[in-house]
Amino acid sequence: MTRVLLVDDQALIRTGFSTILETEPGIEVVGQAANGDEGVRLALELEPDVVCMDVQMPVMDGIEATRRLTAAGSAASVLILTTFDRDDFLFETLRAGASGFLLKTAEAEELIEAVQVLGRGDALLAPQVTRRVISRFAAARPEPAPTAQADPLTERERETLLWLARGLSNAEIAVEMYVSAETVKSHVSSILMKLGLRDRINAVIWAYEQGLVSPGGH
Repeated sequence: MTRVLLVDDQALIRTGFSTILETEPGIEVVGQAANGDEGVRLALELEPDVVCMDVQMPVMDGIEATRRLTAAGSAASVLILTTFDRDDFLFETLRAGASGFLLKTAEAEELIEAVQVLGRGDALLAPQVTRRVISRFAAARPEPAPTAQADPLTERERETLLWLARGLSNAEIAVEMYVSAETVKSHVSSILMKLGLRDRINAVIWAYEQGLVSPGGH
């Protein structure tokens, strides 16, 4: 059972998300919060598997709430739900420890799938969000950093990382590399371990920081 906490200042949105998620067997909404401060408190108290977090909220926004959950050692995966109103803060939220992004305009099935993906311990970025994050990141860092740190990776691991940086899922990477999804999962785990990274999203950030890939490049 994937336990979910909803954090959004709009009650109507929380109710809608709750209704959608509760219809799916295997998902349980264990709590709701109207701001980031309350969300952090409930997340630490209820220990959900996934926290669906809005970005813009009173008292404490989703970025700071995510940062505090990460600092507190919460095992919950944070799914940021955004309308792009504050897309300039998306990269900062990634740094804070978010495990996924999804547009609030996504279909109900996409929300359910996103929660299931994070509930399994994977990370998720909607392709539209990936492009925006990469665009912002490139504008802030026009000169790539040296790639010396890429040395610990094998050729197949580096190839996997390049596909990750393009926003592909494990299943999609498996198709591109002609291997099984389990093999891709193994490569991703090895990449994270060797680079000392929290999750695949941070691996994507690392790839751009090191200049292994560039926006629009392969």
